[in-house]
Amino acid sequence: MKNQLHPGRIALVAVAASALLLTACATDTAPAQTDGAAASTSAPTPRVSLTYDGGVLVLDGTSLDLEADLPLDGFNRLNSAGDGRHVLVSTTDGFRVLDTGTWTADGASQTAEPELTDLTFDAPTPGHVVRHGDKTILFSDGTGDTTIFDTAALLTAGDDGLPKTEVVPAPAAHHGVSIELEDGTLLTTIGTSEGRSGVRVLDESRTEIARNEECPSVHGEGTVENETAVFGCSDGVLVYEGGEFTKIQAPDSYGRTGNQYVTETSSIAVGDYNSDPDREGVLLEQLTLVDTAAKTMKIVTLPDGAGYTWRDVARGPSDEAIILGSDGALHVLDPETGEFGKSYPVIGAWEGPAEWQDAHPALVVQGDTAYVTEPATKKIFAVDVKTGEVIANAELPGTPNEIAVVTG
Repeated sequence: MKNQLHPGRIALVAVAASALLLTACATDTAPAQTDGAAASTSAPTPRVSLTYDGGVLVLDGTSLDLEADLPLDGFNRLNSAGDGRHVLVSTTDGFRVLDTGTWTADGASQTAEPELTDLTFDAPTPGHVVRHGDKTILFSDGTGDTTIFDTAALLTAGDDGLPKTEVVPAPAAHHGVSIELEDGTLLTTIGTSEGRSGVRVLDESRTEIARNEECPSVHGEGTVENETAVFGCSDGVLVYEGGEFTKIQAPDSYGRTGNQYVTETSSIAVGDYNSDPDREGVLLEQLTLVDTAAKTMKIVTLPDGAGYTWRDVARGPSDEAIILGSDGALHVLDPETGEFGKSYPVIGAWEGPAEWQDAHPALVVQGDTAYVTEPATKKIFAVDVKTGEVIANAELPGTPNEIAVVTG
């Protein structure tokens, strides 16, 4: 999966300068063994990072033991940097690098004390983070600038600085997203502080070679099989494949998709879906299944009594969609058929948040493990996605909000 996105609505753009809209990201030090580091020939050690009001927690991803409690003021967002070690934390200054203290070197798993470094990628009002191919792509809502770096370079940047970056300016600041394809093509959203309209295409020299403005309120990005990119619109989705755009219209006059949940081995993008422009709150009941090969969109409804937010959808190891419902269960969806299969109760029933940034249950799937937070009880659960068995759980010292997982 590639995006980590936050749920932006049109209203988010109007407050883009607010620290509440920050999204997170950062880089870090070289993987040379640090003081206190321990080497092992075992499998890489996953680490789970969680924000709470006042800091960031780092947990062992297997036992869920607390490895570090790192103070940090404000509402901060988290995104995996993509290198298996670092998490990018949104702050008022940009994407700050969190070293989770796990990595693999010379075929051995290495661990060290987690550290919130002073390294920060400059990005006023940091927004979306996209990981694709061997690149990590950062978007600054405050400037519209796109910052690109080689993902692996975070592991070798050292203590004295960040990896080399390319910064691509935008005509105007807006809440947007960018992705660089493997041939060097850059897809980046079109917008201003007043609204967003579509996507433009820049070649390797960063000259604009194409654009499509048939995607009102464009938001979010996902890249599926055959490196096909999908962007959400307020009336469907916009697909870019083989140098051409295709608009797939929603079945409703207002049918907003804002976030894509994808894998590189499936041609189907799973997206959130809202057909009511006057809806209050962020809890949704329907999803889109966009078949990028057939260029079709199908709407599916969650089981009775279950809603979800943008934090509660993930793709599993067999390309299935896994949804953490407001009934407290994990629901498994087959994107090929649009049918729901097994459901696994995990946490108590919960209500949607009043505001998108408020703490509410969240889901991340890594391999065969689903990590589920329950802010009401200050707990986190690790669940086997194949059986629904809770394999570990832990009570946390703070109310969990954002979550990111790295795999060492």
